[in-house]
Amino acid sequence: MIKRLRRKIKKVFRELLLYHNSSLEYRAKLFTLVIASTGEMSSCEEQLLEELSCTVYNEDEERSEILVEAVKEYLDKIITNNGLDFDHLIFQVEKETKAVKRFSQKINIDELKRFQACIKNEDDKIYQQRVIEYLGRLKEQYGSV
Repeated sequence: MIKRLRRKIKKVFRELLLYHNSSLEYRAKLFTLVIASTGEMSSCEEQLLEELSCTVYNEDEERSEILVEAVKEYLDKIITNNGLDFDHLIFQVEKETKAVKRFSQKINIDELKRFQACIKNEDDKIYQQRVIEYLGRLKEQYGSV
């Protein structure tokens, strides 16, 4: 009960209470771009997201759950057109990658490509692949040397 309440408080006050919040938000935006390129999040994508978030945060369950929730929030905003759309999210990711060079290290193309296995529609798969390639170019362009 207390653990759940603590997570809800951290979710609401993520920016103030979470160490390296900007890093978590950036990762959430990356995952959201890849998932949103196909529309709704499938159960396969959700399961993979949970698995990858555990891997990224070395089994830190709380931080991992916050990442998953952040992705779901961004995805919901895109789907409902509630102050965020896909193009704007792409712009935000590019802007943040350019401004904070270390963020480019957080773009893991191999992890993002794993989402391809969840897609059945060939057109969606091609579109998602282009989004992943774009993120790869961002990583190359703004990656710290």
